[in-house]
Amino acid sequence: MYMERPEGMPLEDAEGFTPIDTMQARSAADAQLTAGPEEWHTVGHLYRGIDAGLAHLVELHGHADVFIGPPEAQATTQVFEWSDLIAVTDLASARQAIEVIVEQGEGARGDWVNSHFGRFVGILEDYLAVRATDPTFEPARPVLSAYLRRPPDVAEATVIEDSLTRRVADLFNAVYEVILQLQSRYFVHHGETPEEVETLARTVKHLMNWVMRQLGPVLTSLPVGPACPGRTTGPCFEMVHAPFFVLPHRGAAWKVLRERLDSLATVAEQLSEQPGLSELSDMANNFRGFAGDLGKHLEARAGGT
Repeated sequence: MYMERPEGMPLEDAEGFTPIDTMQARSAADAQLTAGPEEWHTVGHLYRGIDAGLAHLVELHGHADVFIGPPEAQATTQVFEWSDLIAVTDLASARQAIEVIVEQGEGARGDWVNSHFGRFVGILEDYLAVRATDPTFEPARPVLSAYLRRPPDVAEATVIEDSLTRRVADLFNAVYEVILQLQSRYFVHHGETPEEVETLARTVKHLMNWVMRQLGPVLTSLPVGPACPGRTTGPCFEMVHAPFFVLPHRGAAWKVLRERLDSLATVAEQLSEQPGLSELSDMANNFRGFAGDLGKHLEARAGGT
């Protein structure tokens, strides 16, 4: 609520989220070639900063040297089926997209009822009303963010002890990794046909809408282990290596992605045999189907069609 609040609305941030320190403002005398953190007070403030930055770059370099990506690499409504999706190809379309993001988050011209902020307010009001009636009500499972292995840059981390939970968490992390790889291939594709690009997009959509939406509740129902009695496992989205790009060559990249989807299917099938996890059988079938979709394109290329 604090980050999505309309600009200018006075609101205290939640306990534990106050800034550790203030950011040092950049100046013309402190120009740097490398990126650095900046301070933003709201999501709207962030995006208006992006708007101003794009306008400044266009003024300096012109449209052709700012919007340098191929237009066909833009996500479109035809592929993703999101009615408000705007392909960004110049400053005007960029500003239109930014305005949609800001309006969806904080509302337009003070009308925030149907924005993200307004929805958060509604959730809070409903929660307080239910708690007033039933003080024992808890809206969520007792999840605890837990890792398969402690990251080297995290001082204190809970590590999953339960062996079955570890396998499900590993599957969750692997699915997340493949989603990022497929998204990267979609946005940085090279040599794909329009039909292949649509397959990448459709696979990403279905992995998020069908698989992650189903796998998350499964993981958060499983115990962390004996050291954390009564607590279930919240995902940490952990990755050992940055997985954003697969091999740049189209054929090699698609073979890697197909192999990863087949591997996910095998693990989901094995886990579905465990008590209480039979629903992962459908997930395994989805993985096989996604791998098959990619395989059809590979076979068509191999056959010269």
